[in-house]
Amino acid sequence: MANILRYNQADDTFDDLFRGFFMRPVRYEGHQEVQIKLDVSEDEKSFTVHAEIPGVKKEDIQVTIDGAHVTISAETKNEKDLKDGGKVLRSERYYGKVARAFTLTQDVDEATTQAKYNNGVLEMHLPKRVAAKTKRITIQ
Repeated sequence: MANILRYNQADDTFDDLFRGFFMRPVRYEGHQEVQIKLDVSEDEKSFTVHAEIPGVKKEDIQVTIDGAHVTISAETKNEKDLKDGGKVLRSERYYGKVARAFTLTQDVDEATTQAKYNNGVLEMHLPKRVAAKTKRITIQ
């Protein structure tokens, strides 16, 4: 049997006004929300990560690995190249820092990790660290 609820238009108006207000950051005119978008896949020996970071030079990308925790950060710079007394009428390009962190299911072997950046996509191969086998000791 269906539940019947009384409709109250004032409740809907209030909900629509604040819907999503606390869920995402407030944006202002000219500010773009930049995110590093990820694809993570896994096989028995390694993880493969594809991260979209368009418009960034590879020198401005930093990857940190601490066990199973991976952090990718990048910085884009706004370089003004005005000549002959010109002025900027409107600038919509993003500049600043962006970062993304995630935790994998197993520790990563940092020594054999490989990464390459091509056409705005960072591709990383993160080999899994061989887990130490549990040793049972006898108590005397």
